[in-house]
Amino acid sequence: MYLKKLKIQNFRNYDFLEVDFNDGINIFYGENAQGKTNLLESIYVLGLTKSHRSFIDDNLIKSGAMTAHISGELIVNNSKNYLEIGFQNKKKKLKLNNDEIKKVGNYISNMDIIIFYPEDLGIIKGSPSERRRFLNTELSQLYNNYYNVFNDYKKLLRMRNDRLKYLNQRQIADDNYLDVITESLVEKSILIYKMRKKFISDLNIEAKNIFEKLTNISDFRIEYVSNILKDGELSKDIIIERLSKIRSTELKLGSTLIGPHRDDISFFIKEKDLKKYGSQGQQRLSILTLKLAEIEIFKKYKGYYPILLLDDVFSELDVSKRNNLLDYLESNIQIFITTTDLNSIDKKILSNASLYNISNGKIVKKGDGKRE
Repeated sequence: MYLKKLKIQNFRNYDFLEVDFNDGINIFYGENAQGKTNLLESIYVLGLTKSHRSFIDDNLIKSGAMTAHISGELIVNNSKNYLEIGFQNKKKKLKLNNDEIKKVGNYISNMDIIIFYPEDLGIIKGSPSERRRFLNTELSQLYNNYYNVFNDYKKLLRMRNDRLKYLNQRQIADDNYLDVITESLVEKSILIYKMRKKFISDLNIEAKNIFEKLTNISDFRIEYVSNILKDGELSKDIIIERLSKIRSTELKLGSTLIGPHRDDISFFIKEKDLKKYGSQGQQRLSILTLKLAEIEIFKKYKGYYPILLLDDVFSELDVSKRNNLLDYLESNIQIFITTTDLNSIDKKILSNASLYNISNGKIVKKGDGKRE
């Protein structure tokens, strides 16, 4: 899979841009605050319909404009796909091959993207919600039905919480409607749990070897921390029974206390919890390992590699690690890199890369690398 062409209009600091890419390494370079990260962000948004930097879509529209538009030509197994996304009046319009797509879940699995950027440290250092967001984003790309299942779960969760508040106000403990919602919620919970658990298991298989290659340290692992399954077999009846036992507490709080909306993941090296005891260097290498492991999982499940975005990563790694990273990657992965300093990249890699100078929202192609 690779992005051959990109066209953007009124996105961030760009009035209009149309650019071709090669199927290997593409490097955007220039001074800070010129639009390098914005360009990478537009690729991310084209694939996932939302930004990794902003929760508000209107922030993506250039100041003074009413609409923004991104489109791209994607090559997958020698076939062309045309993706489009438009933003206007707090609404998105999605198109695939000129056909409007109504459901986001039917759109986002068409263009697979893995991004590595400095704020990724939040996956380890941040709140559980950041780690759940990571899981939901990656799984929505990997499994065609995950986005829709999780979206249904969120709707049911809101309904259940609203019902709990309603019943508490009227001091009602038993309610058939609440039971119906609970049963549907638990069914979705089990599906989400199984997909997340499988993903973490697959990550561990790949990540252990990758981390050892990068650091010469073994015993790296990722643990899925779920409050759905404690001891025993995962089943709908067991979870419903657990929820019934804590109903009085949930009624008082007006909140559902068990479910994937409260799950978490942890990272360990030799049983050391990296959030509590890991150095920043260990945490950064762990995130790098996580992303590299994802690449292998996407290849295994989909039959082709995802597109990789490296946003200002080289400023976070020493010379040996940044070059080891690129050497590690397969030659048939399309990679987009932002940097302020081309000297930070090995000359051999530069010779095989397309180079784009970005200044004040304008782009000039300086070199067209070819694969070896």
